[in-house]
Amino acid sequence: VTPLKPTDVPAAVGVLARGMRDNPIHVAALGPDPDRRERLLDKLFTSMFRHMDQRALCARRDGELVGVCGRLPPGACRPTAMQVLRMSPSLAAGGPRTLIRTMRWVGAWSKRDPDERHEHLGPVAVDRHLQGLGIGSAMLAAHAEDLDVQRLTGWLETDKDVNVRFYE
Repeated sequence: VTPLKPTDVPAAVGVLARGMRDNPIHVAALGPDPDRRERLLDKLFTSMFRHMDQRALCARRDGELVGVCGRLPPGACRPTAMQVLRMSPSLAAGGPRTLIRTMRWVGAWSKRDPDERHEHLGPVAVDRHLQGLGIGSAMLAAHAEDLDVQRLTGWLETDKDVNVRFYE
């Protein structure tokens, strides 16, 4: 597990899009077609890495990037109006219905974000075919260690019951 380098971003976006394609929130916001969801997530995560202050970690297996642990520093986890504006074209790529659903999702996320100083964990994903092998746990352990060193509170949301047990 190492910090994500700028040259790793395209591979990281692919891992996130594949690994999170079937999450319930993405099905609800982006529709029932898994290939379409993966394409839209690719655009969304590409835009997010371009316009938001990410300090992501990545996991490698045999040299290949297989996991991503996004981390937004204190004060940077709620997209600013300008960031939303810059990301809008990628959000609009799915059509008006998808844009409205995604904006509702982001709005709900922002409302629940705590006021106390914290680092936001997410998005987090491991490539689908490698989930359950401890890669996510290794990234989460590195993240928790960084939080302890920085004396920061961590914050995250999840939409999958299995993830609740994992994060606990």
